[in-house]
Amino acid sequence: MTELAHAVHFAHRACHEQVTILENTRIARDTFRLRFECPKLARHVVPGQFLMLRLAGCDDPLLGRPMALYDTHDGPDGVASEVDVVYLVVGKMTGLLSRVPSGQKLEVWGPLGNGFAPQACEHLVMVAGGIGQTPFLALAREHLGRRHYGHPARKVRPVARVTLCYGARNKDYLAGIPEFERAGIEVLVSTDDGSAGHHGLVTEVAEQVLAASPAARVVCCGPERMMEAVAHLAARLRVPCQVSLETPMACGIGICFSCVAKVRDDAGGWDYRRTCVEGPIFDAASIEW
Repeated sequence: MTELAHAVHFAHRACHEQVTILENTRIARDTFRLRFECPKLARHVVPGQFLMLRLAGCDDPLLGRPMALYDTHDGPDGVASEVDVVYLVVGKMTGLLSRVPSGQKLEVWGPLGNGFAPQACEHLVMVAGGIGQTPFLALAREHLGRRHYGHPARKVRPVARVTLCYGARNKDYLAGIPEFERAGIEVLVSTDDGSAGHHGLVTEVAEQVLAASPAARVVCCGPERMMEAVAHLAARLRVPCQVSLETPMACGIGICFSCVAKVRDDAGGWDYRRTCVEGPIFDAASIEW
């Protein structure tokens, strides 16, 4: 089994707190950036990890929802104390959440999952589809040497270049691009309808980037068919690739086994692995798509 398929973060290392919403701001069509204060979570979370979020005092929906770390922010003492997540309104939970004002309470537990493993490279290529860009702002800032994450802080060798290949249905759903660009990230956009950037698939953009950058490393998040295509592309070009699976989760702590994915073992077979504790980050070559 590859190293990434082993659980390195478990629920007993996570905090479970009621937090106060600081901001809940619309940043694109049906897309919101939520900020809350939780110093313990902010200090320990690393790019690629996620948290479970639940409306405080509400039992419908009863279960929390997994959301990837978008970024952290420092308090007056210069230590990380605030956490950002970005979410797309797709159902009851996110619909209710989009209408919750600042000052209200949420239940949060995390950090959960394993996060992206630091790997030395010259060019970090991030491929995102839909709402899949959310794990990548913090990862890019870390690899550009602009921010540190984890406690103690992870040691990541800075890269020379970071590119985000970002695909969406149309221009209205493109979220957070100014934040990525301010962080020094090259953003290449594709849309299904041609309303912004390349008219077509984000994998077509990624292939052009990777063909011109043999020293690259790929990270990917988005719809499963897109991630499978990126995994095959990376394998063909012999480029390392990690994927962040978006398997639906119920508990987030490995109890319910609702989020399992087929992962290959060293003997050539496969077994089910829980995305919440043994992922969500996996080596793309280990996934049985």
